[in-house]
Amino acid sequence: MITVMKRLLVLSTACSLLTLTSGARAASGIPAFYGDPPDERHPWAVHDPNRPQPQVVTPGSFSSQEQPGKPPSDAITLFDGTDLSKWESAKAGGGPAKWVTRDGMLEVAPSTGDIRTREEFGDCQLHVEWAEAVGVTGSSQGRGNSGIFLMGLVEIQVLDSYHNITYADGHAASVYGVNPPMANALRPPGQFQVYDIIFRRPVYRGGQVLDPGYVTVFVNGVVAQDHTPLEGSTGHMKRTHPMAFPEKGPLKLQDHGNPVRFRNIWYRPLPPNAIEGGTDGPLTAEAAMAKRKQIAAEIRQDASQLKNPSDPVPEMLRLLESLEYEKEPATLVQVEQMAGKYVADLKALPADKLESKKDEARHVNGAFQYVVKFQVMPADWEPKSALAKIVKDQRWDKK
Repeated sequence: MITVMKRLLVLSTACSLLTLTSGARAASGIPAFYGDPPDERHPWAVHDPNRPQPQVVTPGSFSSQEQPGKPPSDAITLFDGTDLSKWESAKAGGGPAKWVTRDGMLEVAPSTGDIRTREEFGDCQLHVEWAEAVGVTGSSQGRGNSGIFLMGLVEIQVLDSYHNITYADGHAASVYGVNPPMANALRPPGQFQVYDIIFRRPVYRGGQVLDPGYVTVFVNGVVAQDHTPLEGSTGHMKRTHPMAFPEKGPLKLQDHGNPVRFRNIWYRPLPPNAIEGGTDGPLTAEAAMAKRKQIAAEIRQDASQLKNPSDPVPEMLRLLESLEYEKEPATLVQVEQMAGKYVADLKALPADKLESKKDEARHVNGAFQYVVKFQVMPADWEPKSALAKIVKDQRWDKK
């Protein structure tokens, strides 16, 4: 006998009108009643056809030494090589940013002070390219020093670490004063270095840390920080201490007295993580159930658009599907009535008419078996037993 899951896949195309009712489902081609259902920590079923499709993003292009690459289609550009309109002085009160733009690059003007973005943002994918002068001089922290401050608080070090010894937690791509880079992957001075950063800020609630925050850094394609946990803001000669972060903050670039150049600065906001209401990954039981209730309500609303007395199966199956997410009492009663009537109507059909219902009945039978298997409906659910008998008697369960 073909297993329930395999049978559902085989019949998914023939019975698509019964189950592929939403745009997402039609696009995915995955039938309902297929993967493991939602549970107490996961609001979605495995391979859930109700789950939102990924956002379509057109990739950008990689940079060369001569030419910056193109950002992805959804990136927010902070410096494109033309002007400083998105930047201001980081001094109290703000004011115009006094760094220099020339030849498509943004260059530190020593002694003018740090600059920051006018726009504030939080969790993000950040891309920054920077370069030291060909004739850079000095040693240790005095050699091509600058910094990239996430939300103005966490410094990812910028330094000429090419053949330059300094303290380990002060090298290029360190979380400054906190965690050294896993590798020194810098190119020689004069060449552009590429930082790709994934940043998740610390999350607190009621004074308690829910998530310490993390940063991942790639330098020229080499991982330097691997999901490094954060505690608080970074600083010189001072240990970082746990602290709550605001929801948003500016990106800050440091004036450390060296004429470091920057180009091609952009970011992509990241969706909320699970601890802040995101729905991907294991959630708290409370958050998972809240999301399941929302999904169930949306499916019930979709089912109401399928109401058709001459063809009640699509509405019945959609309502049955909603019970995977929430056993809403009124819907349970409605499904019980519709399922009982469906089986009774099949039994009442003459043999020559019953055969035309073969594919439909097999599909509904698979759905009924699924909801019983995963305890959405009780093991002795009568419509499931009655329909399974019809399928077996008609030998529709055979290949």
